[in-house]
Amino acid sequence: MSNDTLLVWSSACETHPGKVRKVNEDACLDLPELGLWAVADGMGGHEAGDVASHLIVDQLRNIREPSVIHGFVAEVKACLTEANRQLRVLATQRYHQRTIGSTVVAMAAFGNQCAFLWVGDSRIYRLRNGSLEKLTKDHSMIEDYIDQGLLRPDEAETSSIANVITRAIGAEDKLEVDCKIDTMCGGDVYLLCSDGLYREVTDEQIIQGMAINNCADSAKRLLGLALENDARDNITGSIVQIKNAFN
Repeated sequence: MSNDTLLVWSSACETHPGKVRKVNEDACLDLPELGLWAVADGMGGHEAGDVASHLIVDQLRNIREPSVIHGFVAEVKACLTEANRQLRVLATQRYHQRTIGSTVVAMAAFGNQCAFLWVGDSRIYRLRNGSLEKLTKDHSMIEDYIDQGLLRPDEAETSSIANVITRAIGAEDKLEVDCKIDTMCGGDVYLLCSDGLYREVTDEQIIQGMAINNCADSAKRLLGLALENDARDNITGSIVQIKNAFN
């Protein structure tokens, strides 16, 4: 983080295999000193989903301290592209060309700007002045059906295709990464999470958890709320709190 920034941040991450699965195929990256956070969700039902998610996180750890936000974004994209390449090679060499894949959401912060990058259906939410906003758009069949007017949003969670994603790292030779750049404000709180979290809690519960002033307590509260329900999938949530430097 540059010395002349007016904003500072703190963060915490919690991950859990859930109540049904024995292996946690989620992975999270928590590097507040660099201004970089990520959640990766290895694709359930495929070979070595945990290998995929951890390879992505390990690639992102190699990023150097940024000097500008656009350079930061370029490095994150380069790391994700390299992770995609390595997973395609692994699929051929070790897993008989079975897909080794993972979703990912990443947040990169520099000065008063931040970038959100994502592939798949893991999400980033922002709580600002008590209002919750989903900042990412799922790469999923459900989202495509909603866009085409074939399905209402309130039908999404109960649909038989609720877990079908249309994009993942490791799924295709050419990787497409969606990206947004935004301006942060003091008091903003961000949540990066896998679908195992947001499918188990309501928006009201997400707000309740994100509103807690301590990052570690906030992340634990959200995990606890998800575990109070069926928790059929792995659960991961990373909380990033933004504050004014001189408060």
